[in-house]
Amino acid sequence: MTRRRKILLVTTAIACAGLAFGMARARDVPRVATGFIAHTLCSEVFVSGLDPVHDLAETIDAMPGAGLLTRAMDFQVDRARKDVTVSLFGIGRSHAVYREGLGCALEHGQGIADVALPPDDKQPTLPPEIAGRGLVLPQSEVLAAALDRAFTEPAQPPYRRTRAIVVMKAGRVIAERYADGIGPETQLLGFSMTKSVMSALMGILVRQGKLTLDGPAPIAAWKNPDDPRHAITVDQLLRHTAGLALGSSLQASLGSVLEPVNTMKYAEDDMASFAERTPLATAPGAVWNYHDGNFVILAHLLRDASGGKPADALRFARRELFAPLGMNNVTLQLDAAGTIEGSGEMLASARDWARFGQLYLNDGVAGGKRILPEGWVNYSATATPNAWVGIGAGFWTNQGDSLGAKFRVNHGWPRDAFFAKGTIGQYTIVIPSEQLVIVRLGRSPNTPPEADGVFELVRDVVAATREKGKLAGVD
Repeated sequence: MTRRRKILLVTTAIACAGLAFGMARARDVPRVATGFIAHTLCSEVFVSGLDPVHDLAETIDAMPGAGLLTRAMDFQVDRARKDVTVSLFGIGRSHAVYREGLGCALEHGQGIADVALPPDDKQPTLPPEIAGRGLVLPQSEVLAAALDRAFTEPAQPPYRRTRAIVVMKAGRVIAERYADGIGPETQLLGFSMTKSVMSALMGILVRQGKLTLDGPAPIAAWKNPDDPRHAITVDQLLRHTAGLALGSSLQASLGSVLEPVNTMKYAEDDMASFAERTPLATAPGAVWNYHDGNFVILAHLLRDASGGKPADALRFARRELFAPLGMNNVTLQLDAAGTIEGSGEMLASARDWARFGQLYLNDGVAGGKRILPEGWVNYSATATPNAWVGIGAGFWTNQGDSLGAKFRVNHGWPRDAFFAKGTIGQYTIVIPSEQLVIVRLGRSPNTPPEADGVFELVRDVVAATREKGKLAGVD
């Protein structure tokens, strides 16, 4: 495609955006679009170790319409400096920088907060190992066939592009498979599965008496009782009912670059400050609206409650959650101001995502130690009123009578299943009645819902693991 043709395409896309949503918001399109690409490439090249060209192609293909912008982009991966620059022919440029142990952050020209990586204060005991060092092959032919189907591409798009699957039964890995270039220790982006991890960290703070679910959330910008945002609670932030006017984070497509929440994520140094300055669109608690700003604010609360410095929040997450679970292949990425990007930027190996799911299967206990408050798992999976997708407090859920829950149950998911979910095909699924945790990571479009093959995967794994005598060492 010629340079002139590329410019025409992107100009047309931005013009259409301006007509539909107003030119003020359309001006953010170049920064948001290049910011997403720069940050994702940086994370998956320097943390995950993936090939940038292949990774970009799979990511864009999973986001309908995004190719209109990416065809007009140029990107540069500098392996010596460990950074990624993405430009949109003079009307947009984003720069993502990798730092060892901290992952990537977008640098907007004002510099990135200096963060001292906390020392690795490993716990003296960890829960039993979930698998040996080698790859765990499926322990039955039926289970092997289930993974075969999950990795087999359909004849026509949309394609699944499955990257990793881990199946755990009763706390042990009984099957896993990875795409080329990915293995049991490869850290992969969970996108919005990060929200479920942030919810767990909120639970730990509640158990320690440092936060409460009800009552005004301790946000300095909302401390004035006359401020209508003063009434926002931690529970409302967890359930996406706080009412802040940040648009929606439900879709990953060309149109999503126009949402103000994505201006927050890809064009602002201090994401939490941006979110906390946002006015209300609806009264707190009145309306459900899923967006990333709620969990960016929760990350700010975590930082404040754990000591106030970026290193304090990272140390808290490591000491109180990751180390007790044996999660050693994890990176929590920060924004330029040094706050954990709690809505969607955690990377972890598929096994570590499974370890996280096992915590919830075990009702918040790991290695005989209570990590989450009693009742927190049920609270997390309890349906939020009017959340049509079926979502609780940081987890998606099949509880309740939402359209999403009914749809999943009608497609073969057990009623008691709940799960962490990230855009374009990331899942950590907990099924208590089957003693199962299923992790699936990939690059699949969000729509149609069957595109990622997860409905079929869950049905297949449940059926396979019910086969008596097929799985050695599993009751």
